[in-house]
Amino acid sequence: MGQYDLIASATFGLESIAAREIKKLGYEDVTTENARVIFRGDEEAICRCNLWLRSADRVFIRMGEFPARSFDELFECTKALPWGDILPENANFPVQGKSIKSGLFSVPDCQAIVKKAIVEKMKQKYKREWFEEDGPKFTIEVGLLKDIATLTIDTSGVGLHKRGYRQTAGGAPLKETLAAALVDLSFWNPDRLLLDPMCGSGTIAIEAAMIGRNMAPGLRRQFDSEKWPFMPKSVWDKAREEAEDAIDRTREFRILASDIDGRVLRTARKNAELAGVEEFVAFQTLPLKEISSKKKYGCIITNPPYGERLGELQEAEALYKELAEVCKDLNTWSFYVLTSNKGFERLFGRRADRKRKLYNGRIQVDYYQFHGPRPPRRSI
Repeated sequence: MGQYDLIASATFGLESIAAREIKKLGYEDVTTENARVIFRGDEEAICRCNLWLRSADRVFIRMGEFPARSFDELFECTKALPWGDILPENANFPVQGKSIKSGLFSVPDCQAIVKKAIVEKMKQKYKREWFEEDGPKFTIEVGLLKDIATLTIDTSGVGLHKRGYRQTAGGAPLKETLAAALVDLSFWNPDRLLLDPMCGSGTIAIEAAMIGRNMAPGLRRQFDSEKWPFMPKSVWDKAREEAEDAIDRTREFRILASDIDGRVLRTARKNAELAGVEEFVAFQTLPLKEISSKKKYGCIITNPPYGERLGELQEAEALYKELAEVCKDLNTWSFYVLTSNKGFERLFGRRADRKRKLYNGRIQVDYYQFHGPRPPRRSI
């Protein structure tokens, strides 16, 4: 097997979580940078990371990184990379691009130059002048940041947040990767009750249930690199078998998810069924103010409406006050709330024990964490 420089891209604020997941898979040579985690791995690592990473967006092979202050420099350095080791003769290799604070600011021109350079390299490798590009897809990205070019190949295809279970969603869906990160950043574990009282299409509850069962989030979907000739089918089969065997089929736990909108709960139930966790999540149509529980040491993790649009702010802030009243009666619980509202702590009536800046799409949000008392240790 070969060794590759791999990049797991991640939303700003989630890099450390993605890095922790990579290390948990057994890859130790890990470097965290803005919006990406760099590590070394072989073909098996590509398979396992695509299947298991919950908070990362995609997994890339980094082909090269070099200064590119001119189009000639971009062309020659791109051509010098070992494309023939990865791309088969019939590879379909579209080139995407982005440029930030770089002299080569024309993205279409950079894409065209990279494409031409790769074709020239392929001509040397395969001794032919024309390529059909009717084979497996290898999406190439040229990223320019402060005159440094990074050339990568996307091993994932569709973003890793596309687990395959969410066929439909509510009006403002939370990405699966962010939902998984919210659970990871909490003190929840399957021994504690978890409640999302404004669950929408159920993403937080479903991701938590998958974590509770130790289900690989990518187990029910396909990846571009599964069709690559240099990636043996046996490696993918082994990684999928490993993921199937890792599912905890004996542990019992219950997650509660409620919403005032019964129509969106029908979608949530269908999503949970498609994810294979319907028996672990109980959905209920219930107004926020009617939430109560006799259970102790539970966790609330929720992504309430932000009130971003004109006229919706007052309604959202009223919800935050209702949530505060509900939480007062759950005095042994921990609470985790994601919102863009900067006055949330004032409306909630307490200062958060921790606050983490994240991004929900393009919206800057804060993850407010209110820690309750620790549950007593179980007697052995």
